This record gives sequence, structure tokens and C-alpha cells, in this order.
Amino acid sequence: MSTRKLILWALVCGVFILGAGTFKLWQTSGSDARVILLQLGDSAVLGDMTVSVQTATKTETNVLVDVTMVGVEGADAMSGWRMLSGGVVSEAVEAPITVQNSCSTTKQSEVVECVIAFPVSQGTPTIAYIRAGQQEQWATTP
Repeated sequence: MSTRKLILWALVCGVFILGAGTFKLWQTSGSDARVILLQLGDSAVLGDMTVSVQTATKTETNVLVDVTMVGVEGADAMSGWRMLSGGVVSEAVEAPITVQNSCSTTKQSEVVECVIAFPVSQGTPTIAYIRAGQQEQWATTP
């Protein structure tokens, strides 16, 4: 193959790559990907569970989050909770012994009020709950 043909094929490939990039940019420019942060006390329905973050308190060893949950009988109440703070996502940890109302299981028709504990971290925490392929987030100011 001659040099001219190689240069011509390189130009054709470049035009195809430029066209694909332009199409992808056009495709993503129309998406409305906004993150909605709920406020403390706001409820959210994720699948069959209704949850709410009431308060968040930062101690020396933990961030303690008061939550309410209702909708599923016997589900693990600590499952699905995450905290984003200081660029780090943390999962819930075992609550300290001094916490009186630590979470265990949820109920279908009775509101469960309990405390979820997270490791202490720098920054203002954002609390997230993930269930049934959905996620909701609460802004906090402990």
C-alpha cells in the first residue's frame, strides 16, 4: 500500500472518530443529571420502603444519624445507608454501646425510629440511602 493511501485512510478514520465524538457530546448534552438533596426531616420512598433522616450529630468517634423507616417487615435497617464526607464514602458501623436506639430490623406498618452510626470524618456529611435500584440523599449540617 502506498503512503498516499495510508494517509487517506488515516484521514477517513479521523473523520469517523470526530463524528462519533460529536454524536456522543450531543447525546449527553440533553441529559438532565441533577442531584437533588433532601433536607433533614424530608421523607423519600424507595421501592417499598419509606425513609427519612431526622438529625445528624457528629461526636468524637462517630457521626450519629437519627432515621425513621417503615414499609418492609424484618429488613435489615442498617443495610443501604451510606455517608459521603470529605470525599470518602462510608458504610454504617456498629453503634456505640452508649446509643440507646440502634437499628436492627424494620416493620411493615410501624415506623421504626433508630440511630445509624458512621465513622467520624472531615467535612459536612451527606447521608444516602440505596434500595431497589434507587438512591436518595440528605444534606446535613451537624
